[in-house]
Amino acid sequence: MSISWKQLWCRILILLLHFKGICTKNPSSTPTQLAPSTSLQTLVRHVVLKGDHQSEVIQVWNPLNLTLQCLWAGDPNQASSVSCVWRKDGADIGSSRQMVPKENQQFRLERVFHIDNEKALGIYSCVFGENVTQDFLVKGPQIEEARDKPIVSYVGDYVVIECKLDDSKPKPNGWTWFRQNGTEKEQIQVTGRYKVKTEVRKTRLQVHNLTEDDSGYYHCGANYAIQIATSRVELKVITFYEPLKPFIAIIVEVIVLVVVILLYERSQSGKKTEAATIPLNTTTSTEQSKAAMSAENDVDNKSSSVRRRGNTDES
Repeated sequence: MSISWKQLWCRILILLLHFKGICTKNPSSTPTQLAPSTSLQTLVRHVVLKGDHQSEVIQVWNPLNLTLQCLWAGDPNQASSVSCVWRKDGADIGSSRQMVPKENQQFRLERVFHIDNEKALGIYSCVFGENVTQDFLVKGPQIEEARDKPIVSYVGDYVVIECKLDDSKPKPNGWTWFRQNGTEKEQIQVTGRYKVKTEVRKTRLQVHNLTEDDSGYYHCGANYAIQIATSRVELKVITFYEPLKPFIAIIVEVIVLVVVILLYERSQSGKKTEAATIPLNTTTSTEQSKAAMSAENDVDNKSSSVRRRGNTDES
């Protein structure tokens, strides 16, 4: 009897473990399947080549199927078929080279590209022969620069950096802030001195207790499914003495200029004094010579008058 009870309990335990495993199975643990390309939006671009080279810009905000169609009339002496190839960023796309026949007086080259991530962006080219090329610059979302001039603030103060999107652009999935660190961008963690206030098309970054080390470039990022669209703003953190430097430089220049003018006037006054002393001495010597000549004349006159009297007496 005891053996049967043991067997019964073992069977009950096995059943409990079995049902526990079934109940605890989580369907979300299976890998999420990506949506097939057929569910993506389709965009078709049709161009007719009229020269040896043309280019066109295509901006993509969300993943899509991009159909590119190229038509080329060819030369009058062109053969009935031509070798064509598709390229991405200047490199041939594998298995895309083919001989295209001439139909309705033109060559037609068409291909569908799945633009579903950032790596799929770039320059797509349809090439007829070796020289005739049509480039499609497929680029992700772009945000215009928020400011041409840097934002200037002071040490110990706080600053608000704003970034926003036009109403003509699609709404982003969110916002992210980065700081430039050399050639890399580091995501800013919203803690401590950093605070972020975000709206649908606008975001603001607040940086408190600024130091000179906070100077640099800050990037706001609008998150889209295909790529993060970024915009760059420069921040300059200066001390309160920094604005006084130009005025101090001007004052120093004025002082130097005044000293130079005073030294110049002093040298000129010394030259005038020397010039005035030389004519005075010349005048004195001239007067002395005149006095000596008048004295000699007086002596001569006296002697001549004495002689005249002597002659008169003798007569």
